Amino acid sequence: MASDREIVKEHLLNHSVRRGDFTLKSGRKSSWFIDSKQTICAPESMLSVARLVLAEIPAEATAIGGLTMGADGVSFITAGVAASEGRSLRAFSVRKEAKDHGAGGRIAGSLLPGDKVVITEDTVSRGTSLMEAAYVAKEFGCEVVGLIAVVDRGGTVSAMAAEEGWTFRALFSAPDLGFEYEGA
Repeated sequence: MASDREIVKEHLLNHSVRRGDFTLKSGRKSSWFIDSKQTICAPESMLSVARLVLAEIPAEATAIGGLTMGADGVSFITAGVAASEGRSLRAFSVRKEAKDHGAGGRIAGSLLPGDKVVITEDTVSRGTSLMEAAYVAKEFGCEVVGLIAVVDRGGTVSAMAAEEGWTFRALFSAPDLGFEYEGA
């Protein structure tokens, strides 16, 4: 029987990775692209993704979230699996801009000031979205206890996170998937 790691890696390679000519969010060109949501949101792999993420979350964490849309799938499935195992993790999203109606602000979902949060993302290249979400959570009054991505294609996030005293982990790196890092 395949391990969660084997299941997710195989699914990423077969359903999420695309080869060709792509322009990344940064404007840089690349010969490969990964839409890891194809794996994170697929019924045959989502539980394995959640278990892998959950295994990386520090015991003191009380919430998981990140910048919408990239973090939503990871956050919500992980919090759901955690709940099924008796572990309480609130799930939240960080909006790209503050909402000017209702309760307003950039935080949506279940997050309280004082929470110890893990910031997540599906795929990181430069890590700017991951870091932005961490700063928003910190400004909201939370303590950032870790950063986790499903795929790190850039190889630059660890250094940026370390400058803030945060630990970054990725379930898979570009080299794990057979590619070189495409740093900032």
